[in-house]
Amino acid sequence: MSWVAAIPLVGKLIDKLFPDAQSANQAKGKLAEMMLNGELEALAHQAGVISAEAKGESWLQRCWRPLVMLVFTALVVCRWMGWSPPDLSAEVDLKLFSIIQLGIGGYIASRGVEKVARTWKQGRG
Repeated sequence: MSWVAAIPLVGKLIDKLFPDAQSANQAKGKLAEMMLNGELEALAHQAGVISAEAKGESWLQRCWRPLVMLVFTALVVCRWMGWSPPDLSAEVDLKLFSIIQLGIGGYIASRGVEKVARTWKQGRG
């Protein structure tokens, strides 16, 4: 079970352990803060990996993610222009769209995480 799925169960457990509503809310807030800090640290680590790749010595190391995204985007454009095999299924199209959405979403999320992590570190230090 993931932490996200367990949140309602943990909330009910806290309500039973702390009969005082104020104490229960404080415990829930502390738990949420701990989870958020753990997630922020994990996301900051992932953003660090991408940043390290972007600052790498090799041209291929710096550019492989954007190149892969350009190839998948070119495949979709070719499909729209009719320059693909006629027996290519709609399932393949949907998978290409999913890969592009994941790649663009990951890029946007990683940029956001870099900014949040930087702000978070400045606030702690």
